[in-house]
Amino acid sequence: MRNLIVLAVVGLFAQLVDGALGMGYGVTSSSLMIAVGIAPAAASAAVHLSEVGTTLISGFSHYKFGNVDWRIVGIMAVPGGVGAFIGANFLVSLPADVAKPWVALLLSLLGAYVLWRFLMLSGKRPEFRGKLRAIFLVPLGLVAGTMDAIGGGGWGPVGTTSLLSTGKLEPRKVIGSISATEFVVALSASLGFLFALGSEGINFAWVGALLIGGVIAAPIAAWLVRHLAATVLGVAAGSFIILTNTKTMMETWGGVEKNSTPIWITLGVLAVAAAWLITRAVRQELAARREAVADEPAPELTPQA
Repeated sequence: MRNLIVLAVVGLFAQLVDGALGMGYGVTSSSLMIAVGIAPAAASAAVHLSEVGTTLISGFSHYKFGNVDWRIVGIMAVPGGVGAFIGANFLVSLPADVAKPWVALLLSLLGAYVLWRFLMLSGKRPEFRGKLRAIFLVPLGLVAGTMDAIGGGGWGPVGTTSLLSTGKLEPRKVIGSISATEFVVALSASLGFLFALGSEGINFAWVGALLIGGVIAAPIAAWLVRHLAATVLGVAAGSFIILTNTKTMMETWGGVEKNSTPIWITLGVLAVAAAWLITRAVRQELAARREAVADEPAPELTPQA
């Protein structure tokens, strides 16, 4: 029961980040599950089955708040679903001991990209001109969907950051469109895992716990898109992803025993660095808001008769 409560909290936090950033649910949830010893295929299967429910609620919530560009959804949904189905079957074909450190490395790279994206590029103010063409969106959907199933997360980090980097679509439309399209990706990946693993290879208690937390957070996150600084959440998510996957890589490739002193020292140093980065992001956001207020013209005073 304790593990299920923890997973529910994980699902809530992950969906809160995902719904506000357009990324983070799968990567965060999978990272934690792999860190506690769950096989990559089983973790990714549970995450994607829970995402069928969370992404449905999230997509509807973003639609209600006017955050969805349906042209983007229509073009990316099918290639994203195809890529997710292929990625799920590929991951299941790998032995768990072989896949685990490589998936952890993939997740860490995605986490580093999320961290870099929101630390280094958040200050840019694109004009959101132009039109995203299908020749760009179709292969992007295929690659992002494949990486999502293999890594347990990747649709958001690849899709959201790629769309944001073009500067042609405002952030809230990017986040809402990626969140809405993710329902098709999660459904396709789940079918792929069910086809390859069978229902016996999936822990539906884990699915239910993640789903409960995610469903609670989905509408809240859609509302927060317009009110909460994405920089702070992005830095926190990227740091957290790297932190959770470092342990797995050290144990596998570093020749370090599980739960040994070197592991805890390394994680402690990374946690301090993450706290510093998050604090820096908060200060930058507060400074930017103060500057914006200072630049506003003073209201004109109407002389009284």
